[in-house]
Amino acid sequence: MQVDYLIIGQGISGTFLSYYLLQAGKRVLVIDENNPAAASRVASGIINPVTGRRVVTTWMIDELLPFATKAYEDIGHSLGCNVADEIDMVSFHATRQMQSAWTDRVAEGADYISHIHDTARYEKYFHAPYGAGLTFPCLLVDLHSLLPEWRQKLRESGSLLEEWFDIKQVRVSPGDVNYKDIRAEKLILCNGTGGFDNEFFGRLPYTMNKGEALIVSIPGLPGGAIYKQGMTIVPMGGDIFWIGSSFEWAFQHSGPTAEFRTNVESILSGWLNLPYSVIEHKAAIRPSSVERRPFVGLHPAMPSVGILNGMGTKGCSLAPYFAHQLTGRLTVGSGIHPEADVLRFQSLLSRG
Repeated sequence: MQVDYLIIGQGISGTFLSYYLLQAGKRVLVIDENNPAAASRVASGIINPVTGRRVVTTWMIDELLPFATKAYEDIGHSLGCNVADEIDMVSFHATRQMQSAWTDRVAEGADYISHIHDTARYEKYFHAPYGAGLTFPCLLVDLHSLLPEWRQKLRESGSLLEEWFDIKQVRVSPGDVNYKDIRAEKLILCNGTGGFDNEFFGRLPYTMNKGEALIVSIPGLPGGAIYKQGMTIVPMGGDIFWIGSSFEWAFQHSGPTAEFRTNVESILSGWLNLPYSVIEHKAAIRPSSVERRPFVGLHPAMPSVGILNGMGTKGCSLAPYFAHQLTGRLTVGSGIHPEADVLRFQSLLSRG
């Protein structure tokens, strides 16, 4: 079998890279075993333009948010379904200091945020002694529709191989890559945590962090907004919500922990005024870079092998944009943002 590009992984990065390459008329084969614990399949799907206690805008968000909005609209149109919507995020201030920090940022004219002056409408649902602020627009991506729908599209077009990828069977030459009986012009690693434990990109300054989430039923809670205070409550349809996520640098295993559930229940006991029931407890390991910038591009010494990985917690905003940039690099030789281009580590990756 011969293809132009062999893509490893069908998370959010592999999904958009295969989408753009197919749009460009390229022959693509995606290898993915459909691991339910992969980071993209556990994530909430939020694109939040602000972050942290200082309420600062996230890296490149003025470019990323409009690009992502159009990208999800376009891929949804190709699938015949809606996969993302703009949504409010209501951030409840846990302390007076956090309330003051938000007030200061609004007074400075910060983008994307404002005050919610009438918090009485939330009193039925939440305990909010220090008020709340509004972040808009956020984007909520329905990963639980997008990923399986695109997977089916790949399957129908003969562009999907559903199996575990064994990188030890890769043979690289200057002009192509061979994997089992498959020959490709290039191999692109989009397989999350599996994308770094290899001879090609193992030297990159990557790190792994763990995230956990609960899927819960909260009858009576309106599903038209995201709610945040310590944890984030994200609507999934009906009375079902995603609650998370943790961000753990040190962890003993990749599975759910009793400590996380206890912590969530402790937060909810002082914040949520409605009863809830836990349906599922999930966990995943996210790959990210030490400098919190993704790894995008081709290996400097082995240009038959590339990477689109290290998105961390920002996969839904970063993946469409950088999949598009990588597609341009592959098809017409256009550039990649220098803070994301893997060639910033050229000396590290080129060592013998």
